[in-house]
Amino acid sequence: MRDQYLVFGQPLVEQPEIDEVVDSLRKSWLGTGPKVAEFERRIAAYKQVPHAVAVNSCTAGLHLSCLVLGLRPGDEVITTPLTFCASVNAIVHAGAVPVLADVDPVTMNLDPEQVRRRITPRTRALLPVHFAGRACEMDALMQIASEHDLVVIEDCAHAIETEYRGRPAGTIGDLGVLSFYSTKNIVTGEGGMVLTHDATLAQRVKRAALHGMSADAWARFSDDGYKHYDVEEIGFKYNMMDLQAAIGMHQITRVEDWWQRRLAIWNRYLAELSDLPLELPAPWPETDRHALHLFTILVDEARAGIARDELLMRLHRDRIGTGVHYRSIPSYRVYQQRFGFRGEDYPVAWRIGQQTLSLPLSPKLTDADVDDVIAAVRRALA
Repeated sequence: MRDQYLVFGQPLVEQPEIDEVVDSLRKSWLGTGPKVAEFERRIAAYKQVPHAVAVNSCTAGLHLSCLVLGLRPGDEVITTPLTFCASVNAIVHAGAVPVLADVDPVTMNLDPEQVRRRITPRTRALLPVHFAGRACEMDALMQIASEHDLVVIEDCAHAIETEYRGRPAGTIGDLGVLSFYSTKNIVTGEGGMVLTHDATLAQRVKRAALHGMSADAWARFSDDGYKHYDVEEIGFKYNMMDLQAAIGMHQITRVEDWWQRRLAIWNRYLAELSDLPLELPAPWPETDRHALHLFTILVDEARAGIARDELLMRLHRDRIGTGVHYRSIPSYRVYQQRFGFRGEDYPVAWRIGQQTLSLPLSPKLTDADVDDVIAAVRRALA
């Protein structure tokens, strides 16, 4: 057994990030400023998109995306039942109504045919989630959106490196939203980024993220001299701080090296666990790129002789941290009560939600850590 607990999703933070944060502290510029602007530039360049607007969370970015695209109370937004609650909550916060469509059993992403079945005269938007870092079938979803005059918001919380047929995820729909939460492929502690090709939408997101003001603090208080601002709309307090951007602006420079490290771990898991009574992640098309954010295994009790939660606890006792991504949205009481969601209406997502378990997958893992994970899984199923 390990001496120390292996924390699931622990990020790799290196010296350049630490130095940059210290630089911000020494300069006493902690809020939104030049480092946020630099981080936005670096993300925009990496994602090959002209506009990237930093916010304080992916959830905030999703909420603002719903608002700037003109969603109104009562409008329906189709999304996946196999996602973190933030995807649904952002729709609700915008006053719209979440509508769930079941997922494909192999990709675990929105099934376009299930989406078609959920279209009504009130449908105004699609919110696909690139689950675990695998690209959704965006051509099919964009075709549906075109046929029904819908806007598309890509939830790219898992998908910084993801590509769909050579196109970066988050740049295919009207808006895409990244997450830099502490367990993501690059981190700022908390944080997000809204991507778009549309300059007007980018400006509206930036303004709404900071109270609806016409100028942020850096524009008002920098050495260019004080400038008065206007308040142009009733906005929110969703801006990112330079302290956060100081971390992210260096993390993005190593994103490719870290992707290669996660790929090596991914391939070890596939090779070492393939003989066990588990369902491992499916391969993805050669035209796509998987972000390798989550390595999810499915634990069918009838086949494995053990339920998912028991396997989770056995790994925990072996000091291996794991995750559950995710129990399906209909399994939570608030959505059952408010929207009448029932698991039997989304049988694929419900089954996955009862069986899924995520193994550690981080560039911080050593080879010995990976050995420990594999050995613990094998012991738990012995």
